[in-house]
Amino acid sequence: MWYGAISSGFFDMIQIDVCNICSEIEIKTMIDVRQLQCFLAVAEELHFAKAADRLGVAQSGLSTQIQRLEQDLGVTLLNRNKRKPVSLTDAGHLFQAEAVAALRHIERADQVGRLAARGLAGVIRVGYVASGASSGLLSMMLSEFRKSHEMVRIEVVPMETPRQLEALSDGQIDVGIVRPRRLYPAGVVTKVVQTERLLAAMTESHPLARRTTIPARALADQSFIVPQFADEEGFGSALSALGEVGGFTPHLEYRVQDFISAICLASGGYGVAIVPESMQNFSQPGIFYAQISDFKFSVQLVLAHRRREISPAVRAFVQLGTQMFNGRAS
Repeated sequence: MWYGAISSGFFDMIQIDVCNICSEIEIKTMIDVRQLQCFLAVAEELHFAKAADRLGVAQSGLSTQIQRLEQDLGVTLLNRNKRKPVSLTDAGHLFQAEAVAALRHIERADQVGRLAARGLAGVIRVGYVASGASSGLLSMMLSEFRKSHEMVRIEVVPMETPRQLEALSDGQIDVGIVRPRRLYPAGVVTKVVQTERLLAAMTESHPLARRTTIPARALADQSFIVPQFADEEGFGSALSALGEVGGFTPHLEYRVQDFISAICLASGGYGVAIVPESMQNFSQPGIFYAQISDFKFSVQLVLAHRRREISPAVRAFVQLGTQMFNGRAS
C-alpha cells in the first residue's frame, strides 16, 4: 500500500537522522572545556610557551591537551614547525571561531545556573484577573521585581480565578493574582495584596448618573449585573450585602464571567454593575461610576502560590509581593 511505503520511508529517514545526531553528540562529548581553553590560548598567542604561561600550566601538558583534541576531532588544527612560528590550519581557523562561541555559551550557562540557584534567573508564569491589571497591582509588582531580578523572565497570562487555581495545581502557572475563595486546591496558599471598595457602574444616561455619590437605597429598583464564577461564589455576596444596607432584595439580571463584561453591559444600559473602584481605570465609552455612601463592603485580591514552591525565583516574587502590600497569609 502507498501509505505503508511512505510510512516505512519516513521511519527510515528518522533512523538516519537519529544516527547522525548520536554520532554528532558522541564527538562533542569528547571535547572538554580545558581542551578548548588550551587550544584558544595557543591560537591567540601562536606560541606554546606563552600560551602555557598565560594558563599557568606546563608546556608539555598544554601540548598533550591539544594533541588529544586533534585526535578526537580527527583533524590537525595547528601547523607545528621548529623553524617557523605556530600557525593555524584552515580547519584550525574554522574551529577557533566555534570554540570561542562554545566557551561563551558555557560561561553563560554557568552564570545562569548560579543565578537561578539564588532566584536571580529563570522563568515565572503569572496569572491575573482583569482588576489585577486595571488596579495597577500587577504592573507595580513587575516593576519592583525587575529592579533586583532583571534576568528573570516573566510571562503574564490573563485568566479568571477558577482557571488560575487549576493552573497553579497543574504547574501551568507559578503565581496567581485572584479573588479570594472559601476553599483552595490542596497545596495552594494565598496572601492578601489589595483591599478596595465597590462602586456602582451604569450608563452615563442613567437617572442616577447625575450624582457621584448615592445611598444604597437609591439602587432598590435597579437590575444588576454581577460576575459570578460559580453558583455559590463570585460577587453575589456583595450584592446581597448591598441589599441589606439599602433595605431591598436585589434583582440579578445578568451573570457574567468578569468585570469588563459587566462594565460593557452597564455602559449599554442593561443594568447596574457593582465593581471594584480600580475598574475606573478601564476606559469604556458611555460608563459612569458612582460611590455608594453607606456601603462599606470591600473586596480583596490575593496572591496565590504553591505552599511547597521549589523555585527560588518564584519564592522571591511571592516574598516581594507580600512585603510590598503588607500581605497576610489566609
